[in-house]
Amino acid sequence: MGQADSIVFDYARSKTCILITYNCDDFQLLHEATTCHPGILAIYRDANPAKNMSFKAIVRAIANLEATNVPLENQFIALNQWNY
Repeated sequence: MGQADSIVFDYARSKTCILITYNCDDFQLLHEATTCHPGILAIYRDANPAKNMSFKAIVRAIANLEATNVPLENQFIALNQWNY
């Protein structure tokens, strides 16, 4: 936290780490500018906090995504769609 998005993105790329973020719009722009990366998992927040994904829901969404064997490399994936 406290670092510029591009620094966080470059760090994740250099360490081959999948990035998980609430900062969806900015990291989608970075994804579009640099499509070679380990993957970005985006969590969109609703204006109504009651509709936001809990940590438990985020873990469930990652498990659902993982179960499908969808390749994550070079992908920008909204985890909200995997919360079922």
